[in-house]
Amino acid sequence: MDKLKKAASLMSRVAEGLAALMLAIMFCSFLLTILFRYVLNRPSGSAAEVSSVMWLWLVLFGAGFVLREREEIRFDILYSAVSPAVRRLFMVIIASIVIGLFVLSLPAVWDYVTFMKVQRTAYLRIRFDWLFSVYVLFAGAVILRYSWLALRAICGDDPLPPVLPGKDD
Repeated sequence: MDKLKKAASLMSRVAEGLAALMLAIMFCSFLLTILFRYVLNRPSGSAAEVSSVMWLWLVLFGAGFVLREREEIRFDILYSAVSPAVRRLFMVIIASIVIGLFVLSLPAVWDYVTFMKVQRTAYLRIRFDWLFSVYVLFAGAVILRYSWLALRAICGDDPLPPVLPGKDD
């Protein structure tokens, strides 16, 4: 079990590092866009495109692999007010719905992403299937995450116990 925790910790740090790298690339390309447009008076579509691509990848990659359950936006007034057994039931129901919707959408998502290989971005000529493939990774991560949360709830663990006011995680 210790090896599993170490591996998970390593993968988490790698994902955070990749997200930080994407953010740095996005920020630098944003600064280049400003430099080219307003200082050199030569708009750079390439730099703007890199910034947009990094934003798309950062949001979906970050939500799928970096964001923790506690950091997600939730409406937890009712969730926090009920007993742990009811919270576990809520988690199983919500996880089943989320998993079902993502699994149901996967064939259409896959068809769309693979179909988009026929188009490329305007400046860097990145194939759109490569660009949108991050959504497939995101969907897979969400399915795995909610499967794990449901399994924990079924086994009697409260996967998201409420945080008491004034207490940190």
